[in-house]
Amino acid sequence: MAGTEAATVVVSFPDKRWIDLVGPIPTVRAVVWDAESDPVRAGAVDAEFLVPPYLRRADWSLVNRLPRLRVVQTLTAGYEDAIANVPPSVTLCNAAGVHDASTSELAVGLILAQLRGIPAAVRAGSASRGRWQPHTLRSLADRRVLVVGAGGLGSAIAARLEPFEVSLTRVASRARDDERGHVHAVAELPALVSQQDVVVLACPLNEGTRGLVDARFLAAMPDGALLVNVARGAVVDTDALLRELCDGRLLAALDVVEPEPLPDAHPLWSAPGVLLTPHLGGNTSAFKPRAAAFLRDQVIRFAGGRPLRAVVAGPVDLYSPS
Repeated sequence: MAGTEAATVVVSFPDKRWIDLVGPIPTVRAVVWDAESDPVRAGAVDAEFLVPPYLRRADWSLVNRLPRLRVVQTLTAGYEDAIANVPPSVTLCNAAGVHDASTSELAVGLILAQLRGIPAAVRAGSASRGRWQPHTLRSLADRRVLVVGAGGLGSAIAARLEPFEVSLTRVASRARDDERGHVHAVAELPALVSQQDVVVLACPLNEGTRGLVDARFLAAMPDGALLVNVARGAVVDTDALLRELCDGRLLAALDVVEPEPLPDAHPLWSAPGVLLTPHLGGNTSAFKPRAAAFLRDQVIRFAGGRPLRAVVAGPVDLYSPS
């Protein structure tokens, strides 16, 4: 995607691998910039379309010095860091849909692992213990499962849960009906939570969802219920969850936590009834080819003056510079 001096659009990628994956696009000049070093030295000062690095924070003080910047395109579905730093004049897009398959796979895997006692079986069967301990466990079949979030990720999780013959309830910011049936409003959560065996968090982090799962929410969950978080760590009150775990009342499976990364000495590591994975949801073999296809489409849209996908903030209608 090297382009020529006559290119009309300058696109900055975090490293050359992304340029190779996206491939050449007419009228586009690609540059490499890590969003952490001097953009002038990197040749990115004229970038109009910026792709920040994946799973690494950009230096927004440098990003906001790009005089021609018009679009910031994240490689993550979450965009809370970017939206707090990108000026209103710049369009912010997230990677909606890119991570849905991988993250929903993990959500189902976490549910199965906890309900079927896989972590305990692994510990019992370790070389140091070597204990054969069969016992009756809960099946995912016939469980009452609540998915909080009915966007791309929530819908992907719901689709993967249906073949497991669960009783599925979905919640979103507002009530509505779609092809899968009824979606409840978030205001209904207090009544719904008390009826669930499994609660899966798949919502974006915003002012409405920050701390949504607090002590009151957790107290409403039935004894032995499982909380699964593949959304963002700050959706859950960590201290409140720790109290429930240490009391042995609830189970949890967490791919995201608050704080993150989780410090070595944090009590969550040793809390009973919790399964932790280090934010693995979207970071799989499916990520790069899906992200590259998404980026290519976005850049082509921008260069051609067509509407962008997954706009979450800033101007919606953009036209390619002349």
